[in-house]
Amino acid sequence: MSALPGIQEEQHPLAGIDQIIHVHARLMVLTNLFVVESADYIFLKNQTGLTWGNLATHLKTLENGGYITIEKGYKGKKPHTMIHLTEHGRAAFRAYKKSMQQVLDDLPD
Repeated sequence: MSALPGIQEEQHPLAGIDQIIHVHARLMVLTNLFVVESADYIFLKNQTGLTWGNLATHLKTLENGGYITIEKGYKGKKPHTMIHLTEHGRAAFRAYKKSMQQVLDDLPD
């Protein structure tokens, strides 16, 4: 059943929208990762404005979905964590972007 009267789900570009990406916080994270090779926690925290705990929770969801990889290591003696967008994550983000562009382009001015 469609949320929009008279439109079948398979016809509407939002019907199959990726719900993992569509969450505001995760969309901010992926938008940042899409344009860089990798990023650390501090960069993503500063770019998104998320708290440490909230960022960690959303990164775990993205990691579990195969959208990102998290590489833990050290920079000198300090822990340093890098986040990388996977090929699956990059393809999913491109598909999400295409769907959203279609929805916005179809709206009247």
